[in-house]
Formats: sequence, C-alpha cells, structure tokens
Amino acid sequence: MHLDLDIHNYYEKLMVMHLVTTNEYADFDKEFMADVCCLALTRLPARYIRHEIDMSFYLSSDDRMQMNHEVSEAVKAAVQYLTDHDNRPSA
Repeated sequence: MHLDLDIHNYYEKLMVMHLVTTNEYADFDKEFMADVCCLALTRLPARYIRHEIDMSFYLSSDDRMQMNHEVSEAVKAAVQYLTDHDNRPSA
C-alpha cells in the first residue's frame, strides 16, 4: 500500500474544482494560487478518504453544499489575506 497515493484530503479536490470553475481567480499567477491553496486548506477541516466513491455515497446533498460553501469562503479569505499582505517588490 502506498499511503501517499491511497489516502487524500477530500477538501483538496473540492478546492481545486472550485478554483477551476471560478473565473475570478484566473488572473492570479500559479505561485499566488499555490499560496492561496495552502492558506485555504489550513482553514478547512481535514476529511481524509481512500476512494472518491466513499464521499459520494456517504455525503448528503446538504453536507456537500456546506463543504462547497466552506471551500469558497476559505479561498476568498486566503485571497483577501494575501492581497492585503502582498510584500513582493513591484516590477
């Protein structure tokens, strides 16, 4: 068994799906978005799974909606924090 391949945090997938389907983050570079992901995931609870079907089968639609809302709010907060604290030298 390869733990690094078999076990993952379901919120990671939800966050990536949110970022891919939300155009408002398209103008940020990859480095900035990597920082956003780290900050957002730190704000979210860990929900470890082995198989996607586990979550699909056991989550109610209300739970799924709540998790998506939590992801959206965590990403917004991370973007806001990083833009408020941007100390990179301007070109």
